[in-house]
Formats: sequence, C-alpha cells, structure tokens
Amino acid sequence: MAHFAIEDLTFSYPQSERLALDQVSFEIKHGEYLCVCGRSGCGKTTLLRHLKTVLTPAGTTSGRVLFNEKPLDEVDQRAQSSQIGFVMQNPDAQIVTDKVWHELAFGLESLGTDQSTMRLRVAEMASYFGIQGWFHRDVRDLSGGQKQLLNLASIMAMQPTVLILDEPTSQLDPIAASDFLNTVRKINIELGTTIVITEHRLEDVFSTADRVLVMQDGRVSTLGTPREVSAELHATGNAMTYALPAPVRIYYGVEAAKVDAVDAVADAKAREKCPLTVREGRKWLTEEVLTNPPARTYLPDERAGGVVSVAMAEGEAATDGVRAAELGGQPALDIREVWFRYDRDAPDVLRGVNLEVEPNQLFALVGGNGTGKSTLLKCSCGIQRPYRGSIRIFGKKIKDWKTSELYHEGVAMLPQDPQNLFVKKTVREDLVEMLVGQHEGKADAEARIAEVAETCDVTRLLDMHPFDLSGGEQQRAALAKVLLAEPRLLLLDEPTKGIDSFFKRELAQLFDRLKASGTTLLMVSHDVEFCARFADSVAMFFDGGIVTANTPRRFFAQNSFYTTAANRMSRNVFANAVTDEDVIELCLSR
Repeated sequence: MAHFAIEDLTFSYPQSERLALDQVSFEIKHGEYLCVCGRSGCGKTTLLRHLKTVLTPAGTTSGRVLFNEKPLDEVDQRAQSSQIGFVMQNPDAQIVTDKVWHELAFGLESLGTDQSTMRLRVAEMASYFGIQGWFHRDVRDLSGGQKQLLNLASIMAMQPTVLILDEPTSQLDPIAASDFLNTVRKINIELGTTIVITEHRLEDVFSTADRVLVMQDGRVSTLGTPREVSAELHATGNAMTYALPAPVRIYYGVEAAKVDAVDAVADAKAREKCPLTVREGRKWLTEEVLTNPPARTYLPDERAGGVVSVAMAEGEAATDGVRAAELGGQPALDIREVWFRYDRDAPDVLRGVNLEVEPNQLFALVGGNGTGKSTLLKCSCGIQRPYRGSIRIFGKKIKDWKTSELYHEGVAMLPQDPQNLFVKKTVREDLVEMLVGQHEGKADAEARIAEVAETCDVTRLLDMHPFDLSGGEQQRAALAKVLLAEPRLLLLDEPTKGIDSFFKRELAQLFDRLKASGTTLLMVSHDVEFCARFADSVAMFFDGGIVTANTPRRFFAQNSFYTTAANRMSRNVFANAVTDEDVIELCLSR
C-alpha cells in the first residue's frame, strides 16, 4: 500500500493561465526517502503543499491525492496534523511561541495530549535532538539552524508517519545544513518515517534518497534511483545536470571527454561506477589518477592579483592583496572599527569590524548563522547605526549622504526574506512603485520594468501576487525591484537562497554586467559553491568580526568544512582545485 498516491493532479493559481501542476502522477511508498528537485517555479513547493490540505494553495485543482488509500480531503484535520509533518523554508514562519520548551509542546497541546505523555515526548525530543542546553531559552535568541532544528523536533514530538520538508536548509550555513539533513536521514532510517524533501543544494540529499523525482514545467520529468536519474539526465542532455552533486558532474565530465557522451552514460558499468558522495568520488578519483596520471596536479590562482583588504578585529592589517586606497581610488565601502549591539544591555553583535571593498567587485562574506553578517549589511546601508566606528560609502560617511541620494543610485539592499519588499498585489505594481517620483514618462517606466523583468527572469510572473510565487521566484522578483534603484553599491543577503542552479549562472552573468557598469556588490552567502565559482574575494565572518579574506581559490583550498564538495573530493590528489571544472581540467590534462 502506497503512503501517498498522486493521480493526475493538475493545478493553476488564480488569474494565471499557466498550469503549476500538469497531470502529475506517482506514488510514495511507506518508509521511502524521496527527493523532489527541479528548476525554481517548476511546481515543487506547490506539489508538496497539496500533500496537506491546510497548506493547499487557492486555485483550480483536478485529479486527487490519496493518503493510505483514502482521499486526502476526507482525512480529518486532527489525523493530518498528527500524521503529516511539514517543515517550511523559513524557520520563523513556523514558530508560534516564545520559549523553546513551549514550542516543543505546542503541537501536542493542540492535539489534546495528556500531561504525562506530553512531558515524556517533549523530554525525549529534547534529548534526541540535543536541545537540553537551550531548552529554557527564548526562541528569538536562537540561530537559524537552532530554529529549524526546533521546528523539526516539535513536529517529531507528534510522531508523524510522513515528514515533508520544503527546502529546509535554504537559510542555514553549510555545517548546520549538513547536521540538519543528517538528522532527517537518521529519522528515516531509525523510525521508518517517510521523507519527502525538496532541495536546490543536492550534495547532502541526492545520495541518501531512495528515489529522485525531477520536475519540469509542472510535470514529472524523471523518476528513479539517484544513479538512474543521473544517467538519464546526462544521456538526454537535460539542463538539470548542472544541479547534480559535484561527484556526479565531475564523473560524467571526465567520462564524456573520453568517449561519446551518450555511450558513456548508457553503459551499465559506467552508470554503476558513478560516485554519488564525496567519499565515493574520492575513491574513484584516486583510482582514475593512478590509472591515467595527469600532467598537472596544481592550478594557479588566476585571481591572485585582485584586491583584498581586511583588517582583523584587533587592528592587525590583512596580508593578502593591497589596499584599494593605495591604488589611488576610494573603496566602495570602507568600514573602520565598527561596534554594534541591538540593546544597551545586550552583547555586542559586531566587534571592531574592519573591511574595505574594492569598487566593481563581488565580495562574499561566509560564516555560521548568528555571527553578525546580516547585521553588518544593515549597518552598511544605514538601517542600523553602530555606536562606535565609521562607515564610508565611496569615501563619504553615511551620515553625510542625503537620503534621496543614498538610496537612489547610492546603496540598496536585498534582504534575506524577499517578502519584506512586497507591498502590492502584483509583481508589476511592486516594480512600478520603485519608479514613483523619478519623473519618468509612462513609456520609459514600462521599458525599464520590462528590461529588469527580463534580466531577472520574472516577465511571466509580473501579473501574479508575489506571495503566490515560489521561494526562488520571490527572490528574483525582489532582486528586480532592488535593481530599479540603480545602486552603485548593492548589498545582498543570501541572494541565491531558493534559486536553482540554472538561474545562479544567469545571476553570475548579471553580477558581471553590474560590475562592468560600475556597481560594487557585497554578498552574504551560505552558498560556498557559488562563492567559489563567481566571487572576486571571500571573507570569513566569525564572532562578530572578519577573521580573514582572500581570493576564492586560496580561501576555499585551505578550509576543511567551509569549502566545496569538489575540493573535499580532490584535495588528496590535486592542489588548489575548488570547483568541479577545476577537477575535470586537471583529470584531463594529459
């Protein structure tokens, strides 16, 4: 008996002619770990929300969803609440109480669970998930990773038979994301809980899944085991190959260069040899290099001449690169000894931060949740004011800028939650709002909106309500709105969150065009793969300050955990390789 049976499910949002789901049919078995992936806007989140009626979006639906052979809409809400757990993208969107212990008990209280059983389950979940140390803390004091773990624990306290997760690690740093997904896998293995998960970062979920479902334009494109799906995507030249884990991309990149690509992926032995994990990739790579030694095992740092200027919190000058001021030009952003706390009696979030960002570059900040990266962005655009230190934008202190100049053609910020920017009923109206007061003709305004909509790939979304969009689509729409301000300094807080690998490439090209036109970008990101491939400089933020900064190749090549899967896979064979293209190039250097 299938846990879920989806039969010809078709759905469209109000006022939209496009089908978000188009005759989707498949089954989910009891105890299965199913990974659902595909481009942003392909229907993943819409599909998952149809697996719990209280979350089903408004619109036109046909077909049906069966839960344990019974139509889902005939399963009462109490049964759905207890048996079907759902973890959303944004940890804050799901938390409803003020204390950790109360959040753990809230679902059980809502179900009317007796006190004895409730205390036992709360204690068990707190122990299992390692929550004892912050059991009595305020929820607002938790990091993003802790909040998401609390959401998971609160749901598991109700002992659901199926757990649905919609990009649960999109706001987590790499270490917290890996720990969270390992916990999800443990729940699947030890408790037999059915797992249905969507993710854009497939490194930690693809190999653990029993089956992978690839969606495209609201339809099921491919369904099978991870190796079967990998082989089919490569054999058909599907663009989803760019989203596959680094070991898979590297393997087929090397194999396809040896023989005809179709023959390589069609060969059963080649398919079974395909590594899915970093460990499997390291073993295959070692054997590959030993069998066919490459001519080179080291890649130079082609961006070693770039400007990287950072001072340590204690005032020690950075040794890598040269200062932008020494080149005769003003830095785009100059932060000196900045200290900040949210409340007078609260601990400092920023502790003597020093940073210079060179004009016309993409500077990336990485680090754990709760270290102060987003706070630094808010201080850099005047949203928050530090109590000590100075911040200059293009050589001018923030307080000396006129507001009209600062926020138009000066500095703009894309927040971590794009919904904070949406105030209108359609994406188009939100974009029009940005041009109010700029004395442009209607034709000129429409032309600018059309141009930025095409640039951010939101043209087909212009007449939709922003809250009806997927997470990735909301991110692109918010970016389009920010770009209409034509900032010279663009601050980006997790710009790749919820965005698929395809648009990430387009986003990188957009960033290149912005840099060429005179825009400087400071980006906070947990996406180490994107930073390694496209950033000009990368800095580690820790304990309220910047520890070090360097070019991406130098930065990621020396890290153990804050590095790419390609680097972890190849570091025992190749030196200085941080992207899958690096590894493929060295493997083929004969």
